[in-house]
Amino acid sequence: MPLYEFRCRTCDETFEARRPMSQSSDPAECPNGHVDSRRVLSVFQSVGVGAGSSASGSPSPGPMPAMGGGGCGSACGCHH
Repeated sequence: MPLYEFRCRTCDETFEARRPMSQSSDPAECPNGHVDSRRVLSVFQSVGVGAGSSASGSPSPGPMPAMGGGGCGSACGCHH
């Protein structure tokens, strides 16, 4: 079952609830017992070096265009 994030409109606490997709937008009871909640958009972040980031945290440039006008590059030897 998916995990959804909710915010209570009464006490403003953010909490998570695991429930079926068919009930994803239904109000959920907060840990303080209030039932007036709404689902919020969960945001996650990937940590580490990978596509779109560098060790300094700044975005890295996109992929380099192929050189020589052919698919595999000059080291392939397939002679497109």
